[in-house]
Amino acid sequence: MTLAELEQHCGHRFVRGSIGDRRLVAALLSEHRPQAVVNLAAATHVDRSIDDPASFLAANIIGVHELLEASRHHWSALPATERSSFRFLHVSTDEVYGPAEPGMSAAEDARFDPRSPYSASKAAAEHLVRAWHATYGLPVIVTNCSNNYGPYQFPEKLIPHTIIRALSGETLPLYGDGLQERNWLHVEDHVRALELVLNRGEPGESYHIAGADECTNLDMVRRICRVLDEAAPRGDGRSHAAAIRHVADRPAHDRRYALDARKIEAELGFRATTGLDDGLRSTVAWYLRNRAWWSDLVSRGYALDRIGLGTPERAAR
Repeated sequence: MTLAELEQHCGHRFVRGSIGDRRLVAALLSEHRPQAVVNLAAATHVDRSIDDPASFLAANIIGVHELLEASRHHWSALPATERSSFRFLHVSTDEVYGPAEPGMSAAEDARFDPRSPYSASKAAAEHLVRAWHATYGLPVIVTNCSNNYGPYQFPEKLIPHTIIRALSGETLPLYGDGLQERNWLHVEDHVRALELVLNRGEPGESYHIAGADECTNLDMVRRICRVLDEAAPRGDGRSHAAAIRHVADRPAHDRRYALDARKIEAELGFRATTGLDDGLRSTVAWYLRNRAWWSDLVSRGYALDRIGLGTPERAAR
C-alpha cells in the first residue's frame, strides 16, 4: 500500500525479502547491476528494542553483515570502471553518540556512547561498515541523521503517534516531563541530502544530516495540537493539548541528541530548508488525507498503547 504509486514506475521493482538473505541480495545485484547500494533498512524505534533486543541485533548487525558481504563480492567482480564508481551508502542515526550536553553537538569524529539496544545495534553496524572499507576497500559512505518526520511514517513514532491518537480521541501520552530535546529533519530534506552524498560524497567519509529546528518533546506535541486545533478541531471546543498526559519515562531515555552538520554544508552545500512549522502543517495535512493508510496499519497490529517498559512479561509476547 505504501509503494502503490510506484508500481508502474519503470525504475522500481519491489522484492519481498531480507537484507540478511545473502543469496537473494547477491542474485538481485547480479541481475540489476546497480551503481550503488543504499542501506535504509533497519529495525527502528527505541521502545521496541527495549522489549525485543534480539530482533534488533539480527536486523541491524547480522543483516548489515550479510548485505556488506553480498555487496563486496558483487563490487569486487565488477569491471574496473564500474568498480571505481560503485558506492555503499549506510544510513545511521544520531543516537549512536548518546546524550549531548546543552549547547554541544556531536561531530563526525565523536566517540560512540549508545544507551539503548537500538542505538547499540546501529553503532555496531557502523563499525562493520567502516571495517569493510578499511579491510576490503569497499567504497562505503556513512550518514547519521536526526529525527525524521513527514508522510508515511509509522504510527509508533512520536509525531504520527500524536496525530493519530488525537484524531482517534485518545489521550496523548508524554514520557516523563517531556523536556527531552530532539532535532527534527523533514524526510524530503533527508532524501535530498542522501542523493547529494551518494553523488558527491567521498568513500570512507561520514556526513551528519540535521534539520533546522530543535525542540523538546513537550513543545513538539503542543505544536501538533495547535495545528490540529485549526485543521481538525475537537467536538467539545477544547484544544487537543487538553489530552496530554505525562506518563512514566522510558528506561535510559537520553535527554538530548544533537549533530554538528557543518561538514555536509561546507563540503557538499547541503542545508535543510523545511522549517518545523511548515513541515508539521504539511505532515498533519497528509495524515488527515490518508486515514485509510494509517487505519490499515493500526488494524494490522501497530497498536497505539504503551511499549518499551522492558518488562519480562512484555518481552515474552
